[in-house]
Amino acid sequence: MKNIITIGMLILALVFSVNAMASEVIQGECLAYDASTNIVKVKEFDTNFSKEFKYGRPTANESELDLSNAQIGMKPEPKDILRIAYKVDGSKKVGLKVMNVSKQDLMKK
Repeated sequence: MKNIITIGMLILALVFSVNAMASEVIQGECLAYDASTNIVKVKEFDTNFSKEFKYGRPTANESELDLSNAQIGMKPEPKDILRIAYKVDGSKKVGLKVMNVSKQDLMKK
């Protein structure tokens, strides 16, 4: 069952990245989301998945992304685990699509 979940997550990541053509993907914990400026701050996770860290291990990296024109499934809230496809525009990360991974997991139960 866990292999099926892992394969499903990989397929979702592939579909997510293909849909966001030539974009990068970041996954991590939402630290803050300001709806008035559409800026989200995320603590990035790596891709070392385990029972203890099912979304990856937290890293020391924090990123701010502009979600002004992004497709957002569920409004990000602090502590949510987000997967964001984005492009770099100068020194700014511009979100294209936001998937709220932790809330999707809750919907499956």
